[in-house]
Amino acid sequence: MAEGSRPAPAGAGPVGVLVMAYGTPASPDDVEAYYTHIRRGRPPTPELLADLRRRYDAIGGISPLAARTRAQADGIAAALGEGYVVALGQKHAAPFVQDGIAELVAAGVTRVIGLVLAPHFSAMSVGQYHEQASTAADGHALPYVGIGSWHIHPLLVDLLAERVAAARDRLPVPAGAVVETLFTAHSLPARALTLDVPSYPDQLRETAEAVAAVARIDRWRTAWQSAGRTAAVWIGPDILDVVRSLPGEGVDGVIVCPAGFVSDHLEVLFDIDIEARGVAEAAGLALERTASFNDDPRFVAILATIVSDAAGAG
Repeated sequence: MAEGSRPAPAGAGPVGVLVMAYGTPASPDDVEAYYTHIRRGRPPTPELLADLRRRYDAIGGISPLAARTRAQADGIAAALGEGYVVALGQKHAAPFVQDGIAELVAAGVTRVIGLVLAPHFSAMSVGQYHEQASTAADGHALPYVGIGSWHIHPLLVDLLAERVAAARDRLPVPAGAVVETLFTAHSLPARALTLDVPSYPDQLRETAEAVAAVARIDRWRTAWQSAGRTAAVWIGPDILDVVRSLPGEGVDGVIVCPAGFVSDHLEVLFDIDIEARGVAEAAGLALERTASFNDDPRFVAILATIVSDAAGAG
């Protein structure tokens, strides 16, 4: 057993762990197929496709999400050690959720623990991953347990608080400046508010409250980002609108903590680092973002603990 690994619960075979994420195009040539998959088989308009390509081009042509997600899954596997088999399953790019379940079946696992790489639960987000995974596992008569939310795990809160403090140290404002911290997550259509108890926004607020207490910050709020380009009403307020309003409240600098995201990808590298930063600069605000977790060993160790706790409870 590897140093620091966690013994799997006793049983007839290894415990399967399905690590799930959104997915991203493997290359620029895959962007249209990827966008079509997100749109449930409806090809995007030329304008929508051009806009998405523009955003990928702005961060170097392709997102690092695929490599980051694979590194996180590998880190979880290493932290768990013997008695577990870890597979990756994605919603909109290969390997898909069903592929991950098939990989675990081939490895001879006796049951599956599902972990989505998103800390806050909504039936419209994390819930959909678990529905797909559970259906695929049922097809192989495999018991499936999906992990819901882990947004206020104490060690996760500590890591976020450290990153908020580090971002505050980097913020180029003088001593005594007024600084606001924005805790963000991916917006969802507003109808999600009717599906979840506790609600998705409540969970983001719980994360923010816990981190603010540890980091000892008294000016903070939640905001939402990366809303879909659809006619539906999405959860707000939008981060760009909040950033524009801050100078009128006497704020000199802003820290963005994208607490709903666990790795560098388009919604962080473009939506915050380019788009939100540009809005902040136009408003005369300094902006810093907290560093993403990516495959930080401390972070993947937290995820491994969450998985092993779920396996033991099962």
